[in-house]
Amino acid sequence: MRQFAFLDDGSSVHSVSLPKAAASERGTKLVWIHLDQKDDATRTFLTEEAQLNDVVVNALTALETRPRCEPIGSGALINLRGLSLQEEPQADELVSIRIWIERGCIISVARYTMRSLPALCDAFKGGKVKDPGDFVAMLAELITANLDPEIAELGDSLDECELMLDATRAFALRREVAGTRARAIAYRRFVAPQRQALERLAALECDWLEDDDRLHLREAADRFARMTEELESIRERAALMHEQITDLRSEMIDTRALLISIVALVFLPLTFLTGLLGMNVNGIPFAHEPWAFWGVVAVCVAIAGAITGWFVWRHWFR
Repeated sequence: MRQFAFLDDGSSVHSVSLPKAAASERGTKLVWIHLDQKDDATRTFLTEEAQLNDVVVNALTALETRPRCEPIGSGALINLRGLSLQEEPQADELVSIRIWIERGCIISVARYTMRSLPALCDAFKGGKVKDPGDFVAMLAELITANLDPEIAELGDSLDECELMLDATRAFALRREVAGTRARAIAYRRFVAPQRQALERLAALECDWLEDDDRLHLREAADRFARMTEELESIRERAALMHEQITDLRSEMIDTRALLISIVALVFLPLTFLTGLLGMNVNGIPFAHEPWAFWGVVAVCVAIAGAITGWFVWRHWFR
């Protein structure tokens, strides 16, 4: 689904060649031309066949885009972002579609196939798209319908992490929380300006936007606003959870360091005692007595017990 063209002559929708679609008469017919941004011939087609000005051509073929709506003459330049149909290793979390719209003509350019595109093609071929306003409104609704479950899944993932959050699982959860936060930030980067682009489009004074189209565009903008708020909440929750994981790790390290210190303090006097009695000099008391070894052991046990009891009494183990 890299490049195609559809022509609606009022009675039916036909698949036509790109040159025929570009040469079709505007106004009484509706034509949709979809081009592959990776194709070297796309820029030539836009300039020579579609006869678009350089500003529009540069915007449609730019490598980096953000959601926007810019009225130019009798038409409008619209950039939207949505989920990709396939996993693209070099693509952003949300892939772009660049659209030039005027009365009777829709020209879209994409580098990667958007997940909403097949459903939009089916709707166009089924005669459900009557004008450019229907096209943009339907595309915006399809994008929100695909993106909404993904954002809800991010929130559910954080909910599960919060339920499993304890000291023993802190290390395993840290990577999952960080990944969820990164995805939320990547989504919000494009979802927030997309709302502004749709609101601006709904407010345009043009003859190819009807009242019901404006209503659907505002509804889609409202859904993007809600998703932006949800992504903001997910990002803040993930940041707070990351702090909690860091605190749990610090607490775990402090607890283990305290235990090691207590064990070292218990054995410190014992080490001194055994080192003193282990010196290879004459005069060590009871050195030749048969009970001397067990006597030293008993003294060591008594000292260790006394020190441990003092630590327990002082609540060092809590």
